[in-house]
Amino acid sequence: MEIKPIGYINTPFPTKFGLPRQSGLCKSIKATLVFEPEYRVKEALHGLERYSHVWIIWGFSENTGKEFSPTVRPPRLGGNARMGVFATRSSFRPNFLALSLLKLDAIEKTCDKGHVLHLSGADMMNGTPVYDIKPYLPHIDSVNDATGGFSTEIEDYTKNVIIPKELEEKIPKDLTLCLKEALSQDPRPSYIEDSERIFGFEFDSYEVKFKVNGKDLYVVSIEER
Repeated sequence: MEIKPIGYINTPFPTKFGLPRQSGLCKSIKATLVFEPEYRVKEALHGLERYSHVWIIWGFSENTGKEFSPTVRPPRLGGNARMGVFATRSSFRPNFLALSLLKLDAIEKTCDKGHVLHLSGADMMNGTPVYDIKPYLPHIDSVNDATGGFSTEIEDYTKNVIIPKELEEKIPKDLTLCLKEALSQDPRPSYIEDSERIFGFEFDSYEVKFKVNGKDLYVVSIEER
């Protein structure tokens, strides 16, 4: 079976570092889904506006071409413990497919790109290929007695994000909350605890640098790229 993208996602994250580890963790992060020309057919979206959330099936496009491994090292387990790839949401998979649950904020009709989906809670890089969309059905997809495996045993890594006022004023207010939510999840590998080490990542049109000391994450610089 051959599959091809029906569209591409636009987000503030041009690289993997800094991305939320799962969809919905950072609800303020906005994304748009722009369809490929052949799928810009309004009839294909008829009825979708009645749903609040959608499943997005997309591809780990940065990992294509890498060999399959039956086990992976989840970063949140310290980078040393191995788990079966099918017991994780690792990006190193046989077919490099991913699944995210996003909030459908709006469907906008544009002049040059057809109907565009506005979404929130994204965990994808800018330019990520999307292969399918399915509506979220709360009466079926939500399971009250489900168990979360080893993911429920993982330490709480959330951080208190501290951005000096003079740095916060460098970015638009609508991006500030997105940045704080993304940083609060602590993008670093969990086995790194060097309080003096400075990390950096690209966010929208900015380069953000930070360091972590205990439960506090300090932003040390924000510069335009």
